[in-house]
Amino acid sequence: MLRWIFFIGGTGGILWLSRKSLPDPHSHGFYRFFAFESILALILINIPFWLTDPLSIHQIFSWILLLFSLFLVIDSIYLFKVIGRPSGRSEGSANLGFENTTQLIRSGIYRYLRHPMYASLLWLGWGAYLKHPSTIGIGLVLVATAALVLTAKKEERENLSRFGDEYADYMRATRRFIPFIF
Repeated sequence: MLRWIFFIGGTGGILWLSRKSLPDPHSHGFYRFFAFESILALILINIPFWLTDPLSIHQIFSWILLLFSLFLVIDSIYLFKVIGRPSGRSEGSANLGFENTTQLIRSGIYRYLRHPMYASLLWLGWGAYLKHPSTIGIGLVLVATAALVLTAKKEERENLSRFGDEYADYMRATRRFIPFIF
């Protein structure tokens, strides 16, 4: 029952966060909503197993992914503030305020990944799944993965419009989620 309460409350928060992008399926925030929801469900379904059998191989891999996820999000937020210089939420934009950067970030983790924050969510989802692999879990993590890939592709189109050739060059030099691979 408590997990349902957290799910409903979490969904309410995600809906509020996504309120401007949900009506627009062409916005990257539309797909990000489904990634957030899937990851929330994964965490809540698997939370009873997070500390069970801590030295099993799937738990060890899970913790590695979760720690890497945490590193990515912290580093990304820092670079957004210091280099990206967000301009805040603009009236007509569905973007969150910190997404409206005035500078393209190409240093730090952004030197290797175009979407470290989405990569963080990807690793969070897979880390939560590995806590207790199940049929419903694999479905949720695959939905989250597909939603994050679609989110990244939509955001790349938006960034090409915003930053032009500079972003096109950046896309050729970096990968989406896994340095040097994908």
